[in-house]
Amino acid sequence: MVINKRGLVLGATAVVLSTVAVTGAGFRLSQSQAFFQESPKETVDEVWQIINRTYLDGTFNQSDWNAIRNQYLNRSYKNQEEAYTAIREMLKTLNDPYTRFMDPKEFNNMKIDTSGELTGVGIQLTKDEKTKQLVVVSPIEDTPASKAGVLPKDVIISIDGKSTEGMELEQAVSMIRGKVGTSVKITIQRGEEKKELTLTRAKIEIHPVRARTENTPIGKIGYIRLNQFSAQASGDMSQAIRELEAEQVKGYILDLRSNPGGLLYASIEIARMWIPDGLIVSTVDRKGVTERQRANNQALTNKPLVVLVDGGSASASEILSGALQDHDRAVIVGTKTFGKGLVQSVRSLSDGSGLAVTIAKYLTPDGRDINKDGIHPDVESELSEEDRKNLQQEREQVGTFQDPQFKKGFEILEKEITEGKKTPTNTAKQ
Repeated sequence: MVINKRGLVLGATAVVLSTVAVTGAGFRLSQSQAFFQESPKETVDEVWQIINRTYLDGTFNQSDWNAIRNQYLNRSYKNQEEAYTAIREMLKTLNDPYTRFMDPKEFNNMKIDTSGELTGVGIQLTKDEKTKQLVVVSPIEDTPASKAGVLPKDVIISIDGKSTEGMELEQAVSMIRGKVGTSVKITIQRGEEKKELTLTRAKIEIHPVRARTENTPIGKIGYIRLNQFSAQASGDMSQAIRELEAEQVKGYILDLRSNPGGLLYASIEIARMWIPDGLIVSTVDRKGVTERQRANNQALTNKPLVVLVDGGSASASEILSGALQDHDRAVIVGTKTFGKGLVQSVRSLSDGSGLAVTIAKYLTPDGRDINKDGIHPDVESELSEEDRKNLQQEREQVGTFQDPQFKKGFEILEKEITEGKKTPTNTAKQ
């Protein structure tokens, strides 16, 4: 099966605010299935067929997938809503919160405009595989959520007073979304602490790349903050590197903290700007078929690089930081990343609903499967609670010498520059 990498979404997170690409259904009814036309059973079988052909786990969570098809197609459905309920029941047998069905309204909510102007509170959610809790992957920078102090790994336990126990991801997304100027109350749990926050929904402009030069005792360095791997991220990154190269910076700090990921192709294109040659990432499907993405000898700079990561750096951020780490192209500084190594295809169905399907996992150039374990930094640097609160209140200090992780990153970069780090040959990771 060939799927355009531009239609792949990494991390399987719910999109409260995120840019995704949506593929066509990739499935057409055969003549033998024509009797399902204009019947709720059509949608049920369409979902079953997609899972049957593309789902990563060929054992379907040790279930008899053919028997499940017969079970649900032998039912009578009065309307589409009954079919949707059945589909959700059917998908629960996979025990995979990232493979999920969306009714037409939920699916439309997911097809976020890629223009960069979005509406919401700025939270990206996932559903924990084990606990089934709704967990914040990351708040998006300069949004109501980040300003209110929402942090990666916070658990949302209620929305507008309604418990999220047993709540589907898309239902939570729908409840959090709303018109500009309206409010939503969420209760978060952080360890033993519970907090109730009132967030006012807003129009949010996402600028995936922010860059500047920083004057230091060793000369100019380039600071690039990448907030999201959106459709425009690679173009903005290329422009930022070229402009900083024209400024003759001596090295770079690339900030991927609280970057929840996004599009697979964006992570690959950005990796190619830093890595001159060799493997970037492998995606492996259930048949063991591996698609390898490589650098193309078009790196824009070979200067020393430090990458900042934290627990909110997920999926595409982990592909990029993992590739840079394996190639010895950068020093990774911060804390362990989120640990999301799954690839989804988001598919439109014939009745206007949608299906997100886990179809592959990705491996770093050294073959590391980081879905569970994340990327471990080369140099540990963790913010204290006081530092975290200060940076939340004074956002302009993020990525400055008032930011302890940036300061640590600069210390490492200074050492790399003064020791004259060489460009990697990448011969070991082909």
